[in-house]
Amino acid sequence: MRTARWRGSMIVWSRGTVVGITGENGSVQEVEVLADDGSGTRKAIHYTDVRPSLRLGDHVVLNVTAEELGLDGGVGFVHDVLPASDALQMTSGGTDKEPDVQTEDDSGGTRLSGYAVSSGQRGHIVKLRFTAAQRAVLSVEEKSSPHHDVFAEPRGLDGMPVLIGELHSMLPVAAAWLRGAETKRPLRLSYVMTDGAALPLAYSRHAARLRREGFLDGMVTCGHAYGGELEAVNVYTALLAARHIQRADIVIAAMGPGIVGTGTPFGHTGTELAELIHAAAALGGVPIAIARVSFADTRERHIGISHHSLETLGKLTLVRSTVALPAGLPEPQEALLRRQWEASGCAERHELVWEPAAGPAEAERRLAAYREPVTTMGRGLRDDPAFFCSVCAAAQQALSRHRPRE
Repeated sequence: MRTARWRGSMIVWSRGTVVGITGENGSVQEVEVLADDGSGTRKAIHYTDVRPSLRLGDHVVLNVTAEELGLDGGVGFVHDVLPASDALQMTSGGTDKEPDVQTEDDSGGTRLSGYAVSSGQRGHIVKLRFTAAQRAVLSVEEKSSPHHDVFAEPRGLDGMPVLIGELHSMLPVAAAWLRGAETKRPLRLSYVMTDGAALPLAYSRHAARLRREGFLDGMVTCGHAYGGELEAVNVYTALLAARHIQRADIVIAAMGPGIVGTGTPFGHTGTELAELIHAAAALGGVPIAIARVSFADTRERHIGISHHSLETLGKLTLVRSTVALPAGLPEPQEALLRRQWEASGCAERHELVWEPAAGPAEAERRLAAYREPVTTMGRGLRDDPAFFCSVCAAAQQALSRHRPRE
């Protein structure tokens, strides 16, 4: 294992041999790699959207930085596949071309280590720009997109509810609640994934299953996040794409797995909650923020309404949103939530609604239809009912604000 450091950055590399293929889900391959240095077997993720699938016996280079740091969800990621000679060829170079243009070769795809991978679409917007992993995508806004005309003139969201979550685990809970609602006609739900955490949509098992099982009708990735059915340059056009291309009635907007946090008021990627509220409101949508609530977290700063939600909603937002909390909590818990809401300044900036429909029994019933365990920080609904019921309360509020298209 080798560690590379420069200017305060660090990458930990490990070489090894693929000894097991434990799963494949869309463009994600899960493998086991026996390390060359004798440190044992590691679990690793390999993305097959830009590389061929791995086979037993392949010799690979892993980026194991997150695993070595002991971060939640830390696994190895396949960085390269070594040739049989065990020689790793590396090239470098520069260009003065515009960063949103990628030169095409005569193979019809992207040239990588001696083989070509075709994306199946000729886009010219680059994500992960100026990195070794940069990739061109066909974004909805660019001229070669069949949807370009949608963005050629200013549009709005037509009063569409935008349900905004901080954690990725909120996505399946909200989707299951909304899909379980009795409506005159089936709701169309879209997921807008931001680049606040994991960048490949393929890394999310929940997103793949929700789409496959019909809980979601479309997925859009924006910023540097990639892999959605639609790609967008920013969150504004992502919301518009969900509304006008995927015909969404309600959008759930949240980052992928792996929120970043430092234990400080603003040092976390959950601050994008404010940016999403601003975007939804600016485009004429109805922003509904999901409060992060827990009475089971071992960290005091996340007891009741998390400091992430309180600081972001109480200090960083410039427009009003609706926040729903579940009615019927034990009296001491509800009292704490009310005190936190008032003391944080949230009451002056946002509308608070106590939602009676979002009880744990109904939440469990609707989640059962999803048939996939959902946890937040390792806790399920019975371990931390307040978290799940708060998500359901916000989803119910989004449903109540939904106005069917004429």
